Amino acid sequence: MYIVFLGAPGAGKGTQAVNVGQAIKLEHLATGDLFRQVQAQNTDTARLLRSYVEKGQLVPDDITIQTVLEQLAASTGKGIIFDGFPRNLKQAEALDRALAERGESLDKAVYIKVSEKELLSRLSGRWICQKCQTSYHTVTAPPKIQGKCDRCGSKLYQRADDTVETINKRLNIYFAETAPLIDYYKRSGKLIEIDGEGSVDDVERRIMDSLKVAGVVSR
Repeated sequence: MYIVFLGAPGAGKGTQAVNVGQAIKLEHLATGDLFRQVQAQNTDTARLLRSYVEKGQLVPDDITIQTVLEQLAASTGKGIIFDGFPRNLKQAEALDRALAERGESLDKAVYIKVSEKELLSRLSGRWICQKCQTSYHTVTAPPKIQGKCDRCGSKLYQRADDTVETINKRLNIYFAETAPLIDYYKRSGKLIEIDGEGSVDDVERRIMDSLKVAGVVSR
């Protein structure tokens, strides 16, 4: 069984991919984790990956595809939940070709949909302690005293990539790349759209129920 998880930054895609993967006993292949593993190696691919990551640049499609498909080839064969891949049409088509060569195909693409307003609220509300790096959120996990860490009393700060302006840029890039991908899976009848707002448990329940209705997971 092969399932793709899609969702904007802040949608909870990574959390749900892990939870659902454990529930239905599928390997969780997160592109970010995979890149970190590969970078630790002493190979040409690792050095190339590091050169992009160190500059804060997106890893090119060809390298991303090669890295993920190598992991696919080495997988246990029990099935995979892809998290962070594919991120565009070129990558989706490469995945379909690779699976077809194995006599297999993608089962479903789960799109966790969250409004832009909610995404902004989730992403822009994060604050970090300057000293102990404890994370807080103005809505879901606020400090007892505004601007101060509960654990050590140090000042809280907001990372540069958590500002509203930066988040808007990230979301615009994501939606521009992903809109064609959503249509691609919708046309093939493989898209499952999930309401991503609510508690983690509620969203996981919606995903599992939808996979059961689709016949991908046994009831």
